[in-house]
Amino acid sequence: MKKFRFGLLPRVIVAIALGVALGGVLPEWMVRVFLTFNGVFSQFLGFAIPLIIVGMVIPAIAEIGRGAGRMLAITVALAYGSTIVAGLASYFTGALTFPSLIESQIQLDAAEAVKIAPFFTMDIPPVMSVMTALVLAFVVGLGLAYTQGDTLRRAASEFEKIITMTIEAVIIPLLPLYIFGIFLDMTAAGEVFRVLVVFVKIIGVIFLLHIVWLVFLYVVSGVVSKRNPFKMLSTMLPAYFTALGTQSSAATIPVTLAQARKMGVSEQVSGFVIPLCATIHMSGSMLKIVACAMALMMMQGMTFNFTLFLGFICLLGITMVAAAGVPGGAIMAALGVLASVLGFSPEDQALMISLYIAMDSFGTACNVTGDGALAAIVDKIKWNK
Repeated sequence: MKKFRFGLLPRVIVAIALGVALGGVLPEWMVRVFLTFNGVFSQFLGFAIPLIIVGMVIPAIAEIGRGAGRMLAITVALAYGSTIVAGLASYFTGALTFPSLIESQIQLDAAEAVKIAPFFTMDIPPVMSVMTALVLAFVVGLGLAYTQGDTLRRAASEFEKIITMTIEAVIIPLLPLYIFGIFLDMTAAGEVFRVLVVFVKIIGVIFLLHIVWLVFLYVVSGVVSKRNPFKMLSTMLPAYFTALGTQSSAATIPVTLAQARKMGVSEQVSGFVIPLCATIHMSGSMLKIVACAMALMMMQGMTFNFTLFLGFICLLGITMVAAAGVPGGAIMAALGVLASVLGFSPEDQALMISLYIAMDSFGTACNVTGDGALAAIVDKIKWNK
């Protein structure tokens, strides 16, 4: 018999439900136990974020650079451009629709609101700041892309395995417990139901935004490649629904590849573009993260503007390049930029994780389906059909 696997999304849903149900009935000492765990875990998460950036981004940039060539440059430019434009579309959609949907000034730091303190706190300072980690990753990654030495490349690859193991064996399994503590706090503060109502509204807007984005992407691709965009999109639907089930861009590559070729993309181009875009094209993830970040900032009355989000989007588009192969990788990679650019606290980050995971399948499906549109554009440029 096949072993039943209780995935991350069901665990997060259960954690939220238990946090809401038990927030008003657990004794204070038990609430303090979970607050203590949350305090330690948030410190560990802050310590790990720069290491995650260094460990994931360096090998990704180095590996992309090894296949230098015209088709690589075109594919990377299209993937990054698509991801950035998706972020801008998400920003303007949120700016237009969220003010009428979201109640501002919702207090998220429930522990402070109810005056319950953890039993103890633990300070775990990171070895470097997030911006230092980003710059270091770019410098070393680009350096490795243009050097012939293998020693540092192997070290970066081994460090990436350590970081991936840390995410998969420590951070991801403990996230539901951390999220449970956050919603336990919010329930005690009396803010949880307003937050959940906002969550439902945000998820609905982002789902519609995903659909509109895919239609836009295929219209552009259809115009460039001189194909029927809606026929192209319907051909790629098996990849979309496969990604809904696998929640992995990498695991969906065989289906995405087959459908791209069925759509008319040459074997040479599809065999190069589809696997590469599974790693670097993150438009669906960008749509979610930008919209969720803006919504949480509005909920708390935090000030933001277009310039702030433009910098955030550009950095995030680079930081996520290695996120596709790790469960929850995109939001893990985004935490550092959320903290350094937008000023997100550990509580804000936990809510971001909850929102992101709730829509993880749809974001992945948007990513891989969009890969087919980019492959058709590259195919047109390469063969000048």
